[in-house]
Amino acid sequence: CFFILGLRVTVLLTSSLMVLGAGLRCVPVSDLEIRKKLIHGGQLLNGLAGPTVMNAAPFLSTTWFSPDERATATAIASLLNYLGAAGAFLVGPLVVPSPNGTSHLLLVSQSNTEHIKDRIEAVLYAEFGMVSLIFSAALAYFPSRPPFPPSVAAASQRLSYRRSFCRLLSNFRFLMIALAYAIPLGVFSGWSGVLDLILTPVHVSQVDAGWIGFWSIVGGCVVGIAMARFADFIRGMLKFILLLLLSGATLASTWFTLTCLTSVTHLPLTTATLYTSCILLGIFLNSSVPIFFELFVETVYPVPEGITCGVVTFLSNVFMGVLLFFLTFYHTEFSWFNWCLPGSCLLSLLLILCFRESYDRLYLDVVVSV
Repeated sequence: CFFILGLRVTVLLTSSLMVLGAGLRCVPVSDLEIRKKLIHGGQLLNGLAGPTVMNAAPFLSTTWFSPDERATATAIASLLNYLGAAGAFLVGPLVVPSPNGTSHLLLVSQSNTEHIKDRIEAVLYAEFGMVSLIFSAALAYFPSRPPFPPSVAAASQRLSYRRSFCRLLSNFRFLMIALAYAIPLGVFSGWSGVLDLILTPVHVSQVDAGWIGFWSIVGGCVVGIAMARFADFIRGMLKFILLLLLSGATLASTWFTLTCLTSVTHLPLTTATLYTSCILLGIFLNSSVPIFFELFVETVYPVPEGITCGVVTFLSNVFMGVLLFFLTFYHTEFSWFNWCLPGSCLLSLLLILCFRESYDRLYLDVVVSV
């Protein structure tokens, strides 16, 4: 879409799908069967908008920013998207009361079906209002590109769709780092989506689980932007940064998994240890996303950024879907799910160690501009 329609048209199309999807979920229909179909339709439209939201950052940074600002721009554009997920960790427990009585908030003293239904509808209406506001702002002013290209790469010609996919599928180095990104991020996304269920056996409420998810994402955003800024100042360090982040993620996920096995490891199981290990894991993995994106684009240039990031995002969603599929059969005990985290992080670390980095886009900007 970016390559064919341009940034403005793609963003407007994406935001209109989100507005329509959010609006369908708010239609006040008394028939539950019709209401369910409307909600599923709205979620489908919202899902169709997902690839643009998740993959626009590298294309946006290349189009609008100079080479010494690209990594920072990619980090800000991609990680601000994660702040919405961080808000979701809080909105759910704080606004909608738990049906099983685990919530201790004075705000939700009447935990009955109608009260929960009203709270859920309030969240849906609020989301519709926010999405409509974003669409209005993009419609009023969102140019497709700056008056003058900020770099040689921004003005250069890109490969066609067919040639791009052939280049990606035949590039062994790209497939290595694509798996290094997709496996741990896919596993982590599936794991964090059911974090409250995983922490329930160790007597952690959904509110505490929500706070853990919130701070892990916020910390990941802060560290990710800082790492990206470092990458802009000292170029050619993307692999080194990823090695540091994935090493930290491997250690943090192993700590969390061993802590949950108190009957075997006898490690202290406290709220502080659970908070620390989960938050560190989220910080290391979430902050690696913009670094991975920049390394993808540098490795396979001149393949368009949207195609490159779209492929790796699809792979990440595949791994997340496979993990959640197995969860439907093995949902009574979660130790296997926890062990998937350090295993995926360690595999990613090994793939990055074996990866030979190159900076084709940066080389073009530096050599041709000189």
